[in-house]
Amino acid sequence: MGLLEDLQSKILIGDGATGTLLYTHGIDSCFEELNLTKSEEIYGIHQAYLQAGANVIQTNTYAANYQKLARHGLEDSVKDINVAGVKIAKQAVRDNGYVVGTIGGTRSFQKSSMSIEEIKRSFREQLFWLLHEDVDGLLLETYYDFEELKTVLEIARKETDKPIISHVSLHEIGVLQDGTHISDALSQLETLGANVIGLNCRLGPYHMIQSLEEVPLPKQAYLSAYPNASLPSYVDGKLVYETNSDYFSESARSFRNQGVRLIGGCCGTTPSHISAIASALKDEEPITFKTVKERPIVVVEEQDIETQPHLHDIVKERKSIIVELDPPKKLGVTKFLEGAKALENAGVDAVTLADNSLASPRVSNLAMATLMQQHTTARPLIHITCRDRNLIGLQSHLMGLHTLGMNQVLAITGDPSKIGDFPGATSVYDLSSFDLISLISQFNEGLSYSGKPLGQKTNFSIAAAFNPNVRHLDKAVQRLEKKITCGAHYFITQPLYCEKQIRDVYEATKHLDTPIYIGIMPLTGARNARFIHHEVPGIKLSDQILTRMDATGSDRLEGQIEGIAIAKDLIDTAYELFDGIYLITPFMRYEMTVELTRYIQQKQLVTTERKI
Repeated sequence: MGLLEDLQSKILIGDGATGTLLYTHGIDSCFEELNLTKSEEIYGIHQAYLQAGANVIQTNTYAANYQKLARHGLEDSVKDINVAGVKIAKQAVRDNGYVVGTIGGTRSFQKSSMSIEEIKRSFREQLFWLLHEDVDGLLLETYYDFEELKTVLEIARKETDKPIISHVSLHEIGVLQDGTHISDALSQLETLGANVIGLNCRLGPYHMIQSLEEVPLPKQAYLSAYPNASLPSYVDGKLVYETNSDYFSESARSFRNQGVRLIGGCCGTTPSHISAIASALKDEEPITFKTVKERPIVVVEEQDIETQPHLHDIVKERKSIIVELDPPKKLGVTKFLEGAKALENAGVDAVTLADNSLASPRVSNLAMATLMQQHTTARPLIHITCRDRNLIGLQSHLMGLHTLGMNQVLAITGDPSKIGDFPGATSVYDLSSFDLISLISQFNEGLSYSGKPLGQKTNFSIAAAFNPNVRHLDKAVQRLEKKITCGAHYFITQPLYCEKQIRDVYEATKHLDTPIYIGIMPLTGARNARFIHHEVPGIKLSDQILTRMDATGSDRLEGQIEGIAIAKDLIDTAYELFDGIYLITPFMRYEMTVELTRYIQQKQLVTTERKI
């Protein structure tokens, strides 16, 4: 008999957690390395689960891939750790059960941090050694990213005809983090060749059973479930799972009634939990029919359509001007509001507000944008950095912006804290700019990161940053293309100080349909020019510009006049090639960007008159 043959007529019992069990033993390192250094402890855990009634044992290889082992300096031990993991499990099981080779999901919050090609290479290496040791089947578990799971499942199915168990993990009841309903997801896995399909991790029995109530019995596969023991609590610096085994006994019958034929445990479960499951289902047969609960109807509340067009639409219709006005570093907002009002009167399409630029604390840009809305009609464009907020904070911030009616945003990674006023401060970076763009796009579909409906679709226009001040412009353009794929609507560049560079950017990006706002920041004097040239990474001023600025000496007014003149020359080139101009106000000298705005407006007027 084989695993699948047994599942035709039996309910099989899987094992429980290995990692969290080792954690309770005081081990907090690479659990997979123990296959080599403490094989007797791993053997003992397998034995304990077998004695508890488990007949499907997974190898201690969940994170035994190149990427995860590299975090511990063990990337060259992929073969040894996986081979040892299978040998230990087989030694424990002998002829009393099945050994499935476990491969865990790789992608976390930062989906963009690892490409599909990297995942494929890593997966194939681990898969090879597990199959080489002749496991009875494969267990693909804890995959939050559905794209990753489908990709690796297809690879595994081509490489072997052994049974494949494929598990997705949910943040929310009944729905994956990309919004796919659990029933649809499992159906896709069945179509791709998975023999056993189901859920593991994150949810305890209660919510996992609720999710399975909406899943019909598969036609060609079998259902499985490996719930967590409970939600963990945090006690004395450690995660603690407190669900008792009796509760698992009750839950096991409910899982059986939902059609589950392979039941084990995930985080926090112990041999006592598995013993409770095995005892509860000892004489039970699997069901062959179930009534499927109807999916709840998701209501997306209709919102009033924004009458003011998005910036990415405006720039496709005519020349557009946006101006950055940094929130103040000190308390007191009078000058900022004066600047915003002056820019409004000059006719800018939006005032952009940086999010603690250069990792230096400023008055919250959300607070300043709110004041702008109260005291002017200027439109705020809010910068959002990944540096200062974790995934929870970013989602909360986006919901707040939507609630306040602010729908123009710039998604950026953010300067690391070590370059700012407090180099010892923590940089969060749960997400990269690519991930943040994807998150905002998902909000526009009415879904949170976890896949849970938000109740409303947001209406964000998503700007992304473009830094042309690099040695290899082609690579910067590749990043642009990746951001477009993630959902960026348009781009804003860092300041450029060379007409040739502006033309080079045009040539490198003219194949893109996505609009670009070219950044222009006027120089304020000779010292400012020298600072930017020598100390700002990636920016070099031409000898001609440096000479022009040096000629103004220490005369502040002359320096400002010459800086504006240089900016106008740059604007002439940008205006010829691009439809968006992004003016950056230096040191709150908004009168400079007001003058440049009026200069662009005059150019537009002349162009219109010529057409007439």
